[in-house]
Amino acid sequence: MQDIFQYGEKEVAYLKKADKTLGAAIEQIGFIERAIVKDLFASLIRSIIAQQISAKAAETISKRMLERFLDITPERINNASIEEIQQLGMSMRKAGYIKDVAAKIHSGEFNIEALSSKSDEDVCRQLSSLNGIGVWTAEMLMIFTMQRPDILSWDDLAIQRGLRMLYRHRKITKELFRKYKRRYSPYATVASLYLWAIAGGACEMKDYAPKTEAQKKKVKRMKKGK
Repeated sequence: MQDIFQYGEKEVAYLKKADKTLGAAIEQIGFIERAIVKDLFASLIRSIIAQQISAKAAETISKRMLERFLDITPERINNASIEEIQQLGMSMRKAGYIKDVAAKIHSGEFNIEALSSKSDEDVCRQLSSLNGIGVWTAEMLMIFTMQRPDILSWDDLAIQRGLRMLYRHRKITKELFRKYKRRYSPYATVASLYLWAIAGGACEMKDYAPKTEAQKKKVKRMKKGK
């Protein structure tokens, strides 16, 4: 059975009370099941693999890695050469990132087990200090592996799209983002699940972002029948 992000009536009731607009969307969408991976090291490696390639390609490389190493652990990855890792189908740069992360965790330089007891800010800072891991990736790991309950990612374009659609904003500023994060806290992660769903078309809402020049030209051509 697949593991999913755990939330329930407590979180939903809080968000509905805190924000009526979001609450109405939650009612319409219903319960959301989002898969998680509990092994943080394996998720770290998968995150590096998946950067700037298709989901299908990332899945293929991840399967090759599992076949090669049988179990994705810091020790096994650290014992492999960068060339062995690269030959699974990724760039030498990514292979270097993976080797570096495995080496730091294997040696104890980076204590991955200690992250569970740290604050969200410290976890994000420490994860994003690793080569190949940025803030957005760290936040996704905090959600989909560590199941941190209060994460809303400024760097996630779909979150910003969901906020624009839900609240009819043309642009999400840092100030607006912080306002909504405060409103959703301490269950911002559950709000994120619904904002992603909204951005993906789960509700009949439009994106109020100003049209780009390319979009404006396309509309003009359509009006002219071209």
